[in-house]
Amino acid sequence: MKDNFSTQADLYSRFRPDYCQQLYDFLLHLIPAKNTAWDCGTGNGQVAVKLSEYFEEVYATDISANQIKNAKKKKNIFYSIQKAEKTSFANHQFDLITVAQAIHWFDFEKFYAEVKRTLKPSGIIAVFGYNLCKINKETDKIIHNFYKNIIGPYWDDERKYFDKNYATIPFPFEEIKSPRFNCEYEWNFEHLIGYLNTWSSVQHFIAKNHSNPVAQLIEPLKKACGDEPEIKISFPMFMRVGKINPDE
Repeated sequence: MKDNFSTQADLYSRFRPDYCQQLYDFLLHLIPAKNTAWDCGTGNGQVAVKLSEYFEEVYATDISANQIKNAKKKKNIFYSIQKAEKTSFANHQFDLITVAQAIHWFDFEKFYAEVKRTLKPSGIIAVFGYNLCKINKETDKIIHNFYKNIIGPYWDDERKYFDKNYATIPFPFEEIKSPRFNCEYEWNFEHLIGYLNTWSSVQHFIAKNHSNPVAQLIEPLKKACGDEPEIKISFPMFMRVGKINPDE
């Protein structure tokens, strides 16, 4: 698994959006017991923190020590630096396994073998993420052009799975149909720019060109956003959910 987020771990913890309550409500409805959960590729721990409200114990792993350092701490969250594909967890330990905005970085075959080993027979795996943010017609046009044409060549190959809403990833589970969610927030302009700076492709661009491409967006985006102190912004969500086939 690539570590694309250690360098901007502080930005990640400050500016990445949380996931909306509807997503958690849907998952919790599917799970009969709420003893233990594993948030894999936890990053800044935002999903782990939310799960800690419902589960007795939450285990959160990432390969980035900087991400773990910047993650929010709770008494019932146990952070550790571990690869997604090989962990120290016991067999059939978890009621829920989540992967937020990270499954495309994993070795699918090895990770899914670890999921099947550590998930309880009644457990659920959920992988999810969000698309490009939506503000208004003009801002969306600017951000889409930036995403595709300016930093497009700097995305890793694995981004292709993300752009297809995870529809093309392997998913060897008995799939549960899941709804689409639209998570809405109110951000100030600084938060929007901070979020754009968390993108791994932006960091790749900076490393190669020694300049920040987000700088060229500030004036056109500020004009397109208008003078309101708070910007209404939404993120279309996508998700795949499944359980282990009992015949396996």
